[in-house]
Amino acid sequence: MKACVDIGGTKVAVCLAPDGQVDGQGRPVLGERLSEPTIKEGAENALSEQVLRLLRQACEAEGIGLDDLDAVGVASCGPFLKKDGALAVVNPNICGGLAGPERGLPNDWTAVPLEQPLRAALGGDCQLRIENDCVAALEAERCWGALQDNDSCAYLTWSTGIGVGLCVDGRVLRGKNGNAGHAGHTFVSDRGGDGALCGCGNRGDVESLVAGNALARRIGREAEELLAAAVEGEEQAQAEVDELCRVLGRLIYNLVATLDLEKISLGGAVYWHNRDYLLPRLRQQMDDKFPALVDGFEIATAGLGGQVGDYAALALVSERPAACCR
Repeated sequence: MKACVDIGGTKVAVCLAPDGQVDGQGRPVLGERLSEPTIKEGAENALSEQVLRLLRQACEAEGIGLDDLDAVGVASCGPFLKKDGALAVVNPNICGGLAGPERGLPNDWTAVPLEQPLRAALGGDCQLRIENDCVAALEAERCWGALQDNDSCAYLTWSTGIGVGLCVDGRVLRGKNGNAGHAGHTFVSDRGGDGALCGCGNRGDVESLVAGNALARRIGREAEELLAAAVEGEEQAQAEVDELCRVLGRLIYNLVATLDLEKISLGGAVYWHNRDYLLPRLRQQMDDKFPALVDGFEIATAGLGGQVGDYAALALVSERPAACCR
């Protein structure tokens, strides 16, 4: 039995996957998902304790214990840093100590331990692999989703935050601390005011402008409300969403121009729940760009849909990704 852990800025989800079982599409069978809002109060180890509690609940439902798990894959929002040789999470939508009280998070954390407490609880016989959630989603999409047979590609999430997993010439990019792909903290605009404070402390980076958690602060409307109004035809909402797509489209083009990508798959709650409206608008952002770089490039919806986070975690400890991703 393998366990899948999906840690995001909004929720933590856990499910189990019986080894060797596949569905009619050749994808691994996933068990029932347990999900809770991501804990953001208390001691710095509150997040790891939440993950372990959900893992124990999932195991109890199957009549097993933590020590019966063969492997645990953890797809976590980043960035990461290493503390005493183990990965800790430094996510701006979880750690309130990065941008300070103005950001509104109910803690002063600057990093939360993850790898060390999980290894201590799981024991040495259980394989544990932790990766950035977009790197994990990239591996899953290459194995079972929309990026199969693509060697230069990316997965991009438009959700609470903005993140990217990158693959060039068949090799997943990770960087010195596993933080390659944090393009949401790059700048494609000079709009540093009007409430555009990112949880990392940047003002005016991509995440501060278009991420789901930024819209209420910057525009005065929650993402769900804004997108619903745009879909219904409200002109002001449509203009706001067009601007969001223009900003994110610049980021996508920069990735394509820098890495010569052939395809990007898109997921995340903001995108997924509004994909029919957003996908054509994001594709339009490539129309007037340098043809030598964008010809043959494709933007697509994540093939794993709303389950991409669960499959992402499983991909980290599945035998199949080794054949798809080096």
